[in-house]
Amino acid sequence: MAQARPRILVTRKMPAQIEARIARDYDATTNPEDSVFDADRLVRDSAGHQGLLVCSTEKLPARVIEKLPDEIRIIATFSVGHDHIDLDAARARGITVTNTPDVLTDATADTTFLLLLAAARRAYEGERMVREDRWGRWAPTSMLGVHVTGKRLAILGMGRIGRAVAQRARGFEMEIHYNNRSRLSPELEQGAIFHEDPEELLGVADFLSINCPATAETHHFLNAARIARLPDGAVVVNTARGAIVHDESLIAALKSGKLAAAGLDVFENEPAIHPGYRDLSNCFLLPHIGSATNETRQAMGFRALDNLDAFFAARPPRDRVV
Repeated sequence: MAQARPRILVTRKMPAQIEARIARDYDATTNPEDSVFDADRLVRDSAGHQGLLVCSTEKLPARVIEKLPDEIRIIATFSVGHDHIDLDAARARGITVTNTPDVLTDATADTTFLLLLAAARRAYEGERMVREDRWGRWAPTSMLGVHVTGKRLAILGMGRIGRAVAQRARGFEMEIHYNNRSRLSPELEQGAIFHEDPEELLGVADFLSINCPATAETHHFLNAARIARLPDGAVVVNTARGAIVHDESLIAALKSGKLAAAGLDVFENEPAIHPGYRDLSNCFLLPHIGSATNETRQAMGFRALDNLDAFFAARPPRDRVV
């Protein structure tokens, strides 16, 4: 008699290749309409399943995890970040949690540099000018932006993505500074200048790239006091998590001219972003597309399924965070 396939609940519509593998290997409840899973639905629909395949859009705080059925033994998240899952609550319930590191590093680093260049060179303003037929005669003083090559790039969080951003910055001959929970080895550092104190890092940031995890310690890290430490005319880029930035402080600095520009792919409470961003001509905005390439999203799904496969085969999942 064939062994029963593990039962999993998949909360989002996945790329076709991922859904084909899910259908082959699992007894899965999927979401072909890609409808919203709120907390009540997540708890209710989890009944009768052994695992969850979720995205960062599904919030699993302690109050939700405590209500999950006893059958739930693993939560695999289709993301690197896991701040949407209360890890302590999962640990207390004996629920394994996995993520999908490595596979979205390059795509997110590419997006970081897209934002950096677009913010520095006023791409949003220029694109609107062309589309709205306001492009007039060329002028020596028109559309002056911030030069990138040779400037100082400060990277907050020098993990996989931060290091990939640094690699790209070297092509622009940028001087790379960074802060990390611990200093990198010389092989990984590759000449980047370590700042043990993140406050000190801010003082050299012609460009600040936020690439650290969202934690209690980094919540609203970039506030008014820390923005004041940045050089006048600095450019801020965030492809990590929106909650690391205090929105009202960043908006005020962009309006006042303290900061030249910002490039943002992530926002607190997205997609309900702070409305103040929408009217800023010196803010280049993207809808959280850092990992949005066909290759990357497929790799993320396969990595999540690899973790589920290992768990249900009684092997240690490669990307276990709890």
